[in-house]
Amino acid sequence: MDIKICGLSTIETTDAVIAGGASHVGFIFFEKSPRHVAVETAAELGGRAQAKGLKSVAVTVNADDAYLDNIVHIMKPDLLQLHGSESPERVTKVKQRYGLPVMKAFSISTQDDLAKITPYIGVADRLLFDAKAPKNSELPGGNGVSFDWTLLKGLDPSVDYMLSGGLNAGNVGDAIAHSSPSGLDVSSGVESEPGVKSTILIASFFEAIANAKKRESND
Repeated sequence: MDIKICGLSTIETTDAVIAGGASHVGFIFFEKSPRHVAVETAAELGGRAQAKGLKSVAVTVNADDAYLDNIVHIMKPDLLQLHGSESPERVTKVKQRYGLPVMKAFSISTQDDLAKITPYIGVADRLLFDAKAPKNSELPGGNGVSFDWTLLKGLDPSVDYMLSGGLNAGNVGDAIAHSSPSGLDVSSGVESEPGVKSTILIASFFEAIANAKKRESND
């Protein structure tokens, strides 16, 4: 199972994520987010992770070509995550323009929200299911809220997705049991305050995943 820690901004926490056994590191390019970083910072930290075999992910929200050009040129990510209202046509254009895989994020609250993924299947390389943002939030993700994971029970097993939204050491075991995702994505759940990652919480998150896997193998 892939594990992505998103919203990194320091060497110390990036190294903690590498040591914990993550497969992906994510960097946020959205100025309203407390996790927003400069492209140069993402390039340095992402390169540090890439040197250890992890994949570096650039997370954007309805970014235009000029902004994406700059990110791709400087950061050299392995994957682009589109976390806005990008259409299937936009996903296709981004894939063609950069020759990189694209993960498309969706805000989930009800079964109707889940139905919106259909036009993207076979277009995006991977999907990410996040919880719908609270009404007063300007952030499409990283709000620390989750959704009803049982909604994913009826999903076609061929759909490759990462689960996100309110995950932390205390609930990740339940999330795995209820949804069986091929990947997990956490941001606020390993923070001591918005935008500030905690090496202790990062280690606890990986420990909780390991414990969940042990329980699963023993069942």
